[in-house]
Amino acid sequence: MRKTGTSIACMDGRIQEPLREWVRVQYEVDYVDTITLPGIDRVVAENTNIDLVREMATLSVNAHKSPIVVVSGHHDCAGNSVSKEEHVEHIQKSVEVIKTWDLGVEVVGVWVNRDWHIKRVA
Repeated sequence: MRKTGTSIACMDGRIQEPLREWVRVQYEVDYVDTITLPGIDRVVAENTNIDLVREMATLSVNAHKSPIVVVSGHHDCAGNSVSKEEHVEHIQKSVEVIKTWDLGVEVVGVWVNRDWHIKRVA
C-alpha cells in the first residue's frame, strides 16, 4: 500500500519540490498532500483563519492515512517577510498549534534555506 505524508507550506512554488522530496525520503512516503497559503507559518502560528487548513490536514490524515504533518517556513518568503529567527519562532509555534488539533500523528517543523536545503527546527 502506498503511503502519503502531509505538508503545510507556503504557496511559493520554489519550495514545493524540495519539501516534497524531503518528506518522501525522511518519512518513507510515496505521496505528499500539500496545503498552501502565503506565509503559512505565521498564519498557523497566529491561529488566524485556519479552519480550512485544519480541515485539509484532518482530511489528509484521515482519508489518506498520513502518519506525518510537516509545517515549514522558508527564506525570501513574500507572504511572511521576517528574519529567519522569526520564521523559526513561527514554525515552532505552528507545530504547537497543529498538535492541539489531535490528529494523532507526528508533527514537525522545518526551515527551507536560501539553497532550498531543509533543516528540522521543531
